Parts: sequence; structure tokens; C-alpha cells
Amino acid sequence: MKMVKSLFLGSAAGLIAMSGAQAADLPVKAKAVEYVRICSLYGAGFFYIPGTDTCIKLGGYLRVDTTFNGGIYDAPAWSGDIGQGNRYADYYASRSRMAFTTDTRTATEYGVVRTFAQADFQFQTLGNNTFNPNSLATNLGNNPQLLDTPGQGNVAVEYVFLQFAGFTFGKSSSAYASPWNGYPGNNTSFLLGGNDSVTGVNNIQYTAQFGNGVSGTIGLDDPTVFNRTVIGYLATFNSTASTATALGTNTSSSAAITGTLPNAYAGVHMPDIVGNIRIDQAWGLFQLSGAVHEVDASYNTLTSAALPTSASLNSGHPDTKYGGSVMAALQIKNIPTGPGDDIKLDASWAKGDTKNVISTSSTSPQFLMFSGTSRPGAVGSAGFGFVSDGVFAPGGQIDLTTAFGVRGAFNHNWNPYWSSSLFGSYSAVRYNGDAKANFCSALAGTSPNGAALFGRSFSGDFSCNPDFNVSQLGVVTRWTPVTNLTFSVEAMWFHLDQKMAGAVTASPGATSPLPTGPYEFKDQDTASLNVRVQRNF
Repeated sequence: MKMVKSLFLGSAAGLIAMSGAQAADLPVKAKAVEYVRICSLYGAGFFYIPGTDTCIKLGGYLRVDTTFNGGIYDAPAWSGDIGQGNRYADYYASRSRMAFTTDTRTATEYGVVRTFAQADFQFQTLGNNTFNPNSLATNLGNNPQLLDTPGQGNVAVEYVFLQFAGFTFGKSSSAYASPWNGYPGNNTSFLLGGNDSVTGVNNIQYTAQFGNGVSGTIGLDDPTVFNRTVIGYLATFNSTASTATALGTNTSSSAAITGTLPNAYAGVHMPDIVGNIRIDQAWGLFQLSGAVHEVDASYNTLTSAALPTSASLNSGHPDTKYGGSVMAALQIKNIPTGPGDDIKLDASWAKGDTKNVISTSSTSPQFLMFSGTSRPGAVGSAGFGFVSDGVFAPGGQIDLTTAFGVRGAFNHNWNPYWSSSLFGSYSAVRYNGDAKANFCSALAGTSPNGAALFGRSFSGDFSCNPDFNVSQLGVVTRWTPVTNLTFSVEAMWFHLDQKMAGAVTASPGATSPLPTGPYEFKDQDTASLNVRVQRNF
């Protein structure tokens, strides 16, 4: 009996083990594949990130362009070796760029949560438009473009921001900017006359929608990188010969013309306060913007390059001033010249906030241009444009600079494949009575005519006026043979209307090959040509 029981239990155990082994060998049903789903909530190109309720869009563009007689992205020849027209100037400058963008959006009970970022992978002409070995752009020991060498390249970051419940946090266009920034219809990144924060500025802003296309935005911008030009330190004009400067900084006893003022800005103590009121309708849009900007200098006693010394702290400093700017922007659609045509215009005024008038997608330019002359005895002519937020002399107060400008474009579609834009701008920089008097006193000393200033002599008909105007006029024509592929050609003229008169005997700078001698103060002109191909994706 015990034997039968043992055989029965053993057989049962064997059957159980066998059935378990067979069950383990059976195929397991695979999980369903989770295919990418189209997200139609936010327009074409969005899809759901698998396993989430977040939609994402990947995009960007590939752009290749070349500028002749100018800098990258159609920068006029308004300074440097190309402004002098010397043998170190490149006849053309090119950039190849791929911009890559990511845009994510998630619907929540507070509204859409959005993140956006753009990275630019690019390679460009080393030095942009110069191969002068003394230039920081080409001197390998001081080269900010060191990666623009064979097999290399660099990455730039434009927008990086998050939006939630009406707020925007991160690097984006200022709330002060118009919807088109500095591009009413142009390719050039150097159309002056108003704000251009298209490459982004660190900010916090809030937008409220009031209905019927009316909205308002208020924000705080970090001005450190973007919204500062120069506080001109005038004391260096009247210092000893070994550190004296006039029309720019110079650390030797030779008289040099550099076209810049030594910059005595102090640290940032407050953000720019910016905002706009805007209305969007079928006929177009209108926007009114405003900004408040702090203008604060470092110390009364500085070196010729506005650097601190051991005497700086005890020398005191000028009182902080507060400047600002306003801008009105207008777009008119549905004009009778054709479908899709429009006109974009904006007008700006600033006091102590010149970057919102003399603005590019990068820093504000300082103008120093040379050309020929018919003045007897002169070796050439020169034109100057000093861009600043204000100027001061030691022990005095900051005199804020005034600037105003207007720019715009008429955009016309000839047919679905061809379009053209006519664009232009006019800008002016003015130094008020005290600023002009201090500037000219520092420049010419006590004798306004025939003054010998540290090796620099002025002609008998010399008169000092640091005010200047700049004008631009251009046209661009585009051909789009297939969707998202565009070839374009842009021609642009630039004019510097400077107000100095007479002549100065000086050198164009320690690193310039141009001769020392009399240079006539004269208005200057230049023209550039830009060709571009761009594929959006």
C-alpha cells in the first residue's frame, strides 16, 4: 500500500513538473506597439511624445549666405579694417548655419505649458571680414572665433524659454520688441532705427489677453549683455600725453583715431522695466512699447581705458541716472498691391537708452569710416559716430544721450514663387548742450581752432559737433522654387552723416596701415551685396 501511494504521488509530481515546463515554453503575448500619434492641437508638425500627453515639434533651417563688401549677415563696412578699406579687409564674408529648434506643449488646467529652444550650429569666415594679425578676431592668442578653423565650428544659443499661465521665463525677445524685431522685410541683421532682440535677452514677462485682439505685456530684462552701449569717460581727453585720448582710446603718445569712447559703465543694479500694449486685427497690428533703463557710471578716476586704479574708490562717482525709450510699431495688411503684401513700420525715441535705437541683433556699432578726399594737403577723409548712453567728466554728472529712429519695409509678392521687399531706416544720435560742451572741451582743449592736443592738431576751420545721423536703403528679392526653399539677393546702401568739420592730423590707430596725416572730417558711404539660400524644415 505504501508502495502504491509513493508511486501515485511521484507520478503526480512528475506530471505537475512536466506541465509547468510546457507552460514556460508557451509564447507570451507581446505588448501592443505604441505608435507616434499626430498632435493637431497646436498646428502642423506636432506629435505626441510616446507615453505622454506632451506634444513636440522639431524644426529649424539650414542657411548659407555670403556678403560682399560687408560683414556676415550683410553688416555694412562701417568700422574696422573694412571701414578703412585697407589690405587686411576681406572682400566677402560667409556663414553656414543649421538652426535646430524644439517646441513642446502640454495642455493643463492653467493653460498650455510651453518650452522652446533654438541652437545654431555654424561655421563662418575667420575674423568675419578682416585678417589683420592685430585683430582679436584673427590673433590666435586672443581669438573669440578660434573654432572657425578647418574641421571646426561653434554652437550659438538664441531662444531658451518656458511659458506658463501667461508668464515667460528665460531667453526670448524683449517685451519691448515689435513682432518683427529688426526684420520688417530685410535679410540684414544690421537694420538700425529700433530695438532688435531677435537673438534673445534673459527676462521674465507676463502677458494678459483682454479680448478682441488686445493684449498687454510687462517684463524685466537683464541689460548686462544686450541693452547697454557706452558711458563715455571724457577725462581721458584731458589727461597727460602718455594716456591721452581723443576720438578714442590710446595708450601711447601718438595721436590715434579709434572711433570709440572709453566705457565707464558700472555694474547692473536693476533690470530694465519694459512693456507694451498691442492690438491685432485683420487689418494688421499696432503696438506701443516703453522701457526704463538705469545709466550708472563706475568712478571719477579711471585709466585712459576707463579701468579702475587704486585711487578710484576714494574719487567718488556720478549720480545714477535713469533713461528710457518708447516705440510705436504698425503693420498694415490687405493693401491693394496684392495678396499677402504688407507694410511694417516702427519709430523709436530714447534718452540714455541708445541700444533701443542704434540696435543690431548683436552689439551696437561704433562708426569709424575712411575714404578719399579732395581737400588740399589731406591724406584722406574720416567720418565718426560715437554711440553712447551718456558721457561725463570727473566730478560732473552723467549727461544722457538722445537718439531717435524710424525703419520699415514694403513687402510685395509678385507670384507664389517670387517676392521683393523695399526697406530702409533713418537714425540720429544727439548730445545735449552740456554733453556736447564737455565733449568738445575735452577734445579740443581751450582753443577750438588750431589747437594742438597731445600731438594732434586741428585745422583752422575745425568745428566740433559729436552729433550724427545714419541712413540705410535696401532691396531684397526672393525666389522660392519649392516650398520652404528660398534663394535671395539683397543690396543695401549705408550713409554716415557726421557733423564734425575741418580736419585733424592724426593716425587711424596703432594697428592700422593708413598713414598719419591730415584727415578731412567728411560724410561716408558704403554699399554691400548679400546672397543667401535657406531651407526651412
